[in-house]
Amino acid sequence: MTRITSFTRQGLTFDVLDQGPEDGPVVLLLHGFPQDARGWDDVAARLNAQGLRTLAMDQRGYSPGARPTELAAYRREELSGDALALADEAGAERFHLVGHDWGGVLAWDIALRAPQRVTSLTVLSTPHPTALGHALKTPEQVKKSWYIGMFQIPAAPERLLAGRVGTLTRRAGIPGEAAERYGRRFATADDLRGPINWYRAMLRKDGVTGKNAGNSIITVPTTFVWGNRDPALGRTAAEETQVYVHAPYEFIELDAGHWLPELEAPAVAEAIVDRISSVTSD
Repeated sequence: MTRITSFTRQGLTFDVLDQGPEDGPVVLLLHGFPQDARGWDDVAARLNAQGLRTLAMDQRGYSPGARPTELAAYRREELSGDALALADEAGAERFHLVGHDWGGVLAWDIALRAPQRVTSLTVLSTPHPTALGHALKTPEQVKKSWYIGMFQIPAAPERLLAGRVGTLTRRAGIPGEAAERYGRRFATADDLRGPINWYRAMLRKDGVTGKNAGNSIITVPTTFVWGNRDPALGRTAAEETQVYVHAPYEFIELDAGHWLPELEAPAVAEAIVDRISSVTSD
């Protein structure tokens, strides 16, 4: 195998961090908002030390060469297709899948679309879409998700957040160096348009909470890791998630907030390795 620094799909070029032994089992790492592939650095280093090859890409709307402007480009089908294309580029017919935040949304979706390719699934923070859809009918989750409505407004959220992402993520607990990097990546409204389009697309019929979203059962061995101090995703959906996994399943509750890859790397890496080990030892 050769190292991947980038790959192209549909004329879009995605930057990739390919780390660990080239012949190791492949682990796809999918980041959330407003992060990037480097958000996995501490987790990836721990997985690499266990003999695992990690592939983390800057996703659609984040990579400089992959920033379409049209909203339809951010449908779940397209976003999940990017991750599957990365696995293809690596020659990984089967792989272990890990996602956080929006990357968790895609991880659930890929496990539904292509379960034959996913050997194990580990999702951080983001509940199963059906559980989240149910929770969005409760006052607790509606209060936590207020910002999603704001993000539906054309143009205004990008202008509001431009130049402030570094400060806001640092206040949210992201370590200074990572927060500064995110601030540089999202310095302008144009930089933010693609990532915020993920939120705008989520309410379409083919989005995260649309009428065709999340009504299927996961058949892949799964671990779900949730921080009980997460300001955006509450307990109701976290606990209901197990209903939609008809395979070996573990729910790990951490005394933590939302930014699990950056702030809880040892626990996250342990959960991923344990899930992978449970599959390979069967």
